[in-house]
Amino acid sequence: MPNDIVMPQLGESIAEGTVVKWLIPPGGAVEKDQPLLEVETEKVALDIPSPGAGFLTEILVPEGETVPVGTVLAKLDTRPASGVVNRVGGVTVRPMEAAQPDPHYSPAVRRLAQEHGVDLSSLSGTGADGRVTKQDVLDYVATGDASGTTPPGAGEAPVSSPSPAVHEEEIIPFTHMRKTIAERMVLSRHTAAHVATFFEADYTGIAEFRESRSMTYLPFVIHAVSRAMKDLPLLNSSWREQGIAIMKDLHVGIAVALDDGLLVPVIRHADRKGLTQLAHEIADLAERARNKRLAPEEVQGGTFTITNHGGFGSLFSTPIINQPQAAILGIGSVQKRAVVVSDAIAIRPMCYLSLSFDHRIIDGATADRFMAKVKQHLEQSEWEKLL
Repeated sequence: MPNDIVMPQLGESIAEGTVVKWLIPPGGAVEKDQPLLEVETEKVALDIPSPGAGFLTEILVPEGETVPVGTVLAKLDTRPASGVVNRVGGVTVRPMEAAQPDPHYSPAVRRLAQEHGVDLSSLSGTGADGRVTKQDVLDYVATGDASGTTPPGAGEAPVSSPSPAVHEEEIIPFTHMRKTIAERMVLSRHTAAHVATFFEADYTGIAEFRESRSMTYLPFVIHAVSRAMKDLPLLNSSWREQGIAIMKDLHVGIAVALDDGLLVPVIRHADRKGLTQLAHEIADLAERARNKRLAPEEVQGGTFTITNHGGFGSLFSTPIINQPQAAILGIGSVQKRAVVVSDAIAIRPMCYLSLSFDHRIIDGATADRFMAKVKQHLEQSEWEKLL
């Protein structure tokens, strides 16, 4: 039976989506719930699963094209067929003779493989569902096994240096996600009066507590933020033409870095959850964000954002506010440093915290009081009681 594959409604405010990549070629066989294509909107990137088993008989919308919600993207036939049509490429093939689907490689992985001359089909992926990651490519290159690689300069004839005025460059086309991120960041800078303040927190108590529980630091920070927000709810607000809107619910967005962009899934009612539940939700949302399995509503409705830039070793950051929120908290890398404790030198795991806030809504004194409370809760909380 033929089925129309349409651009889905990926959120109440989403009117269109972009076809990033077809994961099944024309004529390719597909199983029920197997990803058919990758789609991006201004809020989320995800794979669209097949509604049934069959053959992809027609591809009507090519990669890179943005179309309205409800547009027919392709035709799926669940009946045996004598042939299929690719209207985009103008090629007719038979289902049983169709090429097998190409593995799903992200644009960043493809670029990296091309730069190093790596045949991606020869790699075993360590990502979700066996996908090849950037690290897989880098590890392969590091072994010296990349196809055609030889030691630098070996067997090469002398090459004259190019003119200083000549610059080699490679143009990387913008993805829909990259365009959206760029537009939002510029808009935020033009909208909010950005100011940043920095605090340092001692993670000794947290480090000792989490070692036996295999937890990251992020649940502790979210819990501390939630408690501080109860005393200073102005941090959980938005600018409106008629005044400042104080949000009654605390929905914390957590920035998740992808190979080719950034997503911010939301932990709803974060102030009502204990450490264990927070840790579970963080891990689940981050994993599904990286594997493009988030539902549209899971990246909407955030009232405050936290970005853990310290995961890559960064100490300080001045993150850009996620509009229309009033502030965003940055978490630096946790490092052991020499500090003064009770007039004595001690080695402690320390972390720099940064708060970028909208000065139209929040004054410096309020921002500093909020950060002081976050610091206090991180350093003095009895975590055993907060599980």
